[in-house]
Amino acid sequence: MVNRDTLRADGMAALAGAVIVLPQGVAFATLAGLPPQYGLYAAMVPAIIAALFGSSWQLVSGPTNVISIFLFASLSVLAEPSSGDYIKLALTIAFLVGIMQLAMGIARMGALVNFISHTVVISFTTGAACLIFAAQLKNFFGMDIHRGLSFLDTLYTFAAQLLHLNLYVTAVGATTLLAGIVTRRRYPKFPYMISAMLAGSLFAFVLNLIFGADRTGIAMVGDLPGSLPQLSHPDLSPDTLKKTLPVAFAVMILALTEAVSIARAIAAKTGQHIDSNQEFIGQGLSNIAGSFFSGYASSGSFNRSGANFEAGARTPLAAVGSALILIFLLLVVGPLSNHLPLAVMGAILFMVAYGLIDIPQIRAVLRTSRRETVVMLVTFLSALLVHLEFAIYAGVLLSLILYLMQTSHPRILDVKPDPQPGSYHFTADTQLPDCPQVKMLRINGEAFFGAVDHIQTRIEQVDEQMPTQKHLLIVASGINFVDIAGAELLTHEAYRRRRMGGGLYFYRMKDSARHFLERGGYMDDIGRHNVFDVRDVPMDTIYPKLDITICQTCQLRIFNQCKTTLPDGTLREAPRDSPPEVLTLTPSP
Repeated sequence: MVNRDTLRADGMAALAGAVIVLPQGVAFATLAGLPPQYGLYAAMVPAIIAALFGSSWQLVSGPTNVISIFLFASLSVLAEPSSGDYIKLALTIAFLVGIMQLAMGIARMGALVNFISHTVVISFTTGAACLIFAAQLKNFFGMDIHRGLSFLDTLYTFAAQLLHLNLYVTAVGATTLLAGIVTRRRYPKFPYMISAMLAGSLFAFVLNLIFGADRTGIAMVGDLPGSLPQLSHPDLSPDTLKKTLPVAFAVMILALTEAVSIARAIAAKTGQHIDSNQEFIGQGLSNIAGSFFSGYASSGSFNRSGANFEAGARTPLAAVGSALILIFLLLVVGPLSNHLPLAVMGAILFMVAYGLIDIPQIRAVLRTSRRETVVMLVTFLSALLVHLEFAIYAGVLLSLILYLMQTSHPRILDVKPDPQPGSYHFTADTQLPDCPQVKMLRINGEAFFGAVDHIQTRIEQVDEQMPTQKHLLIVASGINFVDIAGAELLTHEAYRRRRMGGGLYFYRMKDSARHFLERGGYMDDIGRHNVFDVRDVPMDTIYPKLDITICQTCQLRIFNQCKTTLPDGTLREAPRDSPPEVLTLTPSP
């Protein structure tokens, strides 16, 4: 809900976001092989459209590191970077990406991002934070670290040059960092990023005034071109489409993964519900609009979204305001960016990176689940050592593999009738022995193609351990889903046990599983009379089918029926030397 408080918070966040995107837009456009102003154009109209039509309150769209690098790698072999043909290809890709994103949103395919687990988002965000930190080392310490190095190469280069850092630049960065930390702790209502920028810029100005700019070597963001985005249009000729469609599809996957992952990561902190379908639509419309306003493919930005959240943004108006302020800065005060040190931007992004690391959630994953810990480590290391976009694919793929491994091994328990009077349940903790003729198992999991082998192996163990257990009762309350492979297994087992002189029975089968077996005709083979509802007593039906010769020598008396009668209905005699009352088996404590 928009009110005076949210407008004030959004306004301060918008100002901080506009200042941050100035150097980023230029840098990302350079990475993408485009003229510098195209990075700023991609942060104007696309950012406004994505904020108005998306679902996240804090997500800020625009040029991103990953997409910029991918575009350059893909398009530099097709045209000369920064040339007219190159720009036309980039604009066409933005249009195609937007069309595909919009189509997926309208088709309500946003559920695909549900395969990105919360653990993957946490580790992906942490990896991105470390990459942001590594990328800003050269700006914070005034070092000569080439752009495009891997995470480890960046750290190695940094360590090798540690004795040659620029103390003036480092002092500016440290002052900015200190001012931001103090403001955030002591004056939480004031936007600490702006105070940090002002403090760092002022300190750099004083240093240059005292020692001279040539001696301090404090680099500035530099002048920016002062012009509005020019109208443009994509090239939809068959030849261009043939070249750009494969690239556009890959960029579309990267862009949606980035945008929704960032939105969900921030929503995990704010408690907001993210509508993935609406986010797809917002991203699609933003890229379509961007292609007509000189903007190349855009997506959610980790840096700017994190800064927007940390600055206290409450509604999408913060992203809209940031784009509008960027236009104003570009037209009116663009030359003033020459007085904004890169070390100040490095310190600001250090704070943003730190804010993206969710330490409590990481500890929770480490404490609670080994499998989730493996997913977290693989995703995190992939982000650092391979590629940021590959980290998402690796995390999702590993999550699915571990999930399939778990579901393909449903838990199968030995159960016995609950000895409590009037109970209809079967439980695994009665400590009663097995009946020589009836085996009772509870399957907690799905009977689908991936689990068929595990279930069949467990059933075959029944025959190996006690061949006289020809009757098998499956407590099916834990089976929610049965597919054709599972149905075929159950049918085959029913036939096999009838040939053995026994039978296969089910207790408390779920309606979904029963309806599937009915539709496929499998219930005719299993036998409807062998499926018992919750208040039925399966042993009333099974007990008369047991081998009377085994029952005559059995003293276990597990079931109520076998305490007084034999399977043929005759009264059971009490064992010699026993009291006249009926012999019962009391569970051990």
